[in-house]
Amino acid sequence: MRARAVAAARGALRRVGVEVSRAGGGGPRRTLPEVLAHLRGLGVAPATIVDVGVARGTPELYDAFPGVPLLLVEPLVEHEHDLRTIVAARPGSRYVLAAGGPAPGELEIAVHRVLACSSVLGDRDPGGEPAARRTVPVVRVDDLVAEHGLAAPFVVKVDVEGAELQVLEGARATLAHAVVVLLEVSFFQLVPGGAELADVVAWMRDAGFAAYDLYHGHLRPLDGALAQVDMAFVRADGPLRADHRYATPQQADALYRRWGL
Repeated sequence: MRARAVAAARGALRRVGVEVSRAGGGGPRRTLPEVLAHLRGLGVAPATIVDVGVARGTPELYDAFPGVPLLLVEPLVEHEHDLRTIVAARPGSRYVLAAGGPAPGELEIAVHRVLACSSVLGDRDPGGEPAARRTVPVVRVDDLVAEHGLAAPFVVKVDVEGAELQVLEGARATLAHAVVVLLEVSFFQLVPGGAELADVVAWMRDAGFAAYDLYHGHLRPLDGALAQVDMAFVRADGPLRADHRYATPQQADALYRRWGL
């Protein structure tokens, strides 16, 4: 009776877009707070958080590491009020109104009607209403980190609508001292020339990082295919990957007993 009631309740919630899962049930983590809580429990403790493509902010990331100074890099002046508010509440933090890139300079950004969909690579909706264009400055993350003397280790988050690899090219020295890198990853070229999953994983592998976790994600309306997910990368040779076993013998035995084996 209880099992039927639980199933009925879950079905009702699923019909309105809500999914319930048992905490600690062995399934994948689905949210950024879950991923960060896991990493924090394993000893991840950054001295600086670098957030590129801030928009209105990433409060889940900031809240996971209270008091850690922030470097915020965001090209759209529409978000400056949010940037000021975030920095004012976080001693030692600073923001820069610019796009991240491989070299300093200027470039054009397509400003989408949904500001978070704006991209330096071009228009997200090529057959629809054209996005407004404006020129914005470009900065290298490495230059900002050096200029402000920001302390390592770093947690780096980049969400720039397909231009993630351009940002990372300008952050190689920072990545050398990063413990976690959080990236938005696309399964299609949602903007012209945008990096896809295989491109990002390969680039990160060459930079010494391995995929560690994934979360969020959404489907494209066109056909219901998975369009994007967020991924966490860690040092391939770091402590979080020092042990490649699935479980200790004791953990494996307990698991198999739960399976009735």
